[in-house]
Amino acid sequence: MKDNNISISVIKRLPRYYRFLENLKNNGISRISSNELSERMGLTASQIRHDFNCFGGFGQQGYGYNVPELYNKIGEILCVNSEQKTILIGAGNLGKAVASKIFQRRSGFNLIGIFDKNEAISGKMIHGIPVRHINYLENFCRDNSPVCAVICIPSNDMKELTDLLCKLGIRSFWNFSNYDISMAHPEALVESVHLTDSLMTLSYLTSSEEAQRG
Repeated sequence: MKDNNISISVIKRLPRYYRFLENLKNNGISRISSNELSERMGLTASQIRHDFNCFGGFGQQGYGYNVPELYNKIGEILCVNSEQKTILIGAGNLGKAVASKIFQRRSGFNLIGIFDKNEAISGKMIHGIPVRHINYLENFCRDNSPVCAVICIPSNDMKELTDLLCKLGIRSFWNFSNYDISMAHPEALVESVHLTDSLMTLSYLTSSEEAQRG
């Protein structure tokens, strides 16, 4: 990697490169040019070369990119093989679905604890991990030192929870609530997933297209 001063827009494209390259690799394609990759991904070849050059560049003049090698290199950059200790708060339908996504493939995170305030589901297993009551959260964090929290609970419970998690050493959040963690904790690393916002955006685009069709 050349340096750490890489724009977030480049970082956010890396998982998409990783996904496309995995598909190419699984289909037996061992070599691809930036032009061919650009056609498949809907990006320009110059954009792809620029993105890869941020990390030192991986292609060879006249050869293109070695697909398995590039796939592995991007995986290394994304740290998909690391197992950063992670907890999940909220074991409802969304929490279960998110837990499944973490377990389905290498993500860079190792889910070690699941918590919920609903006593009726305490002790139930999700992918071999028992759901603990939220009252056990503080002691669990002090004993196991997780660094990341996945949040799948309503926003009205978030302020007190995130204050506690940050105090307990949580540095990053995968946030499925509408609560803005970054406003209260600007030092935290936050990746927010706003499902309703995404759906409303699609609603607007769909309605606009229908209106244009007349």
